[in-house]
Amino acid sequence: MTTMSGHYYYGLGRRKNAIARVRLYPGDGSVMVNGKPAEDWFARDEQRRQIKEPLFRTGMQNSFSAQVKCSGGGRTGWAGAIRLGIARALLASDENLRRPLRQAGMLTRDPRAKERKKPGLKRARKAPQYTKR
Repeated sequence: MTTMSGHYYYGLGRRKNAIARVRLYPGDGSVMVNGKPAEDWFARDEQRRQIKEPLFRTGMQNSFSAQVKCSGGGRTGWAGAIRLGIARALLASDENLRRPLRQAGMLTRDPRAKERKKPGLKRARKAPQYTKR
């Protein structure tokens, strides 16, 4: 899952249908997503903060730069997947970071996903309107 290979640390993150493959290189803290800066992809400040949260929690914001390849899902799913991928890559770089990352809840995959539509219903749980007469 997370191994040291060559000159970078690797971490895989998933959220909803999004998958993020993260490589951490020694650098200045920049995050590149699919060849563009993260700011180009994520307009919301909350998503930008979420992406860099593992680096700030461990004090590594100026030590590593991340290159990310994202696929599937949407922007919110991407942000969550990148966060998990960066946390796992940081763990691969230094096992002593497990405690702060675990306490912040960054090593746990978010299991929430879209619920499937059931037969006879309009959506996953919404039933057609009942008419008595």
